[in-house]
Amino acid sequence: MQRIELKSTITCPECGYSQIEEMPTNACQWYYECESCKVLLKPLKGDCCVYCSFGTVKCPPIQEGQNCCSG
Repeated sequence: MQRIELKSTITCPECGYSQIEEMPTNACQWYYECESCKVLLKPLKGDCCVYCSFGTVKCPPIQEGQNCCSG
């Protein structure tokens, strides 16, 4: 069984600011406010959450090979 990574670095596409965040294991995160420029990030089309769109690590359900909440 593979180990699930719970930390992901989200990078804002607007200003380039990066922040390490711990991903929830029991819910999808559809919105994320950039700490630097305050833009509200939403998943890109085809992605289930902000971690899959802007993070260095996909969300836990995707890592496990399952569908995420909205997928």
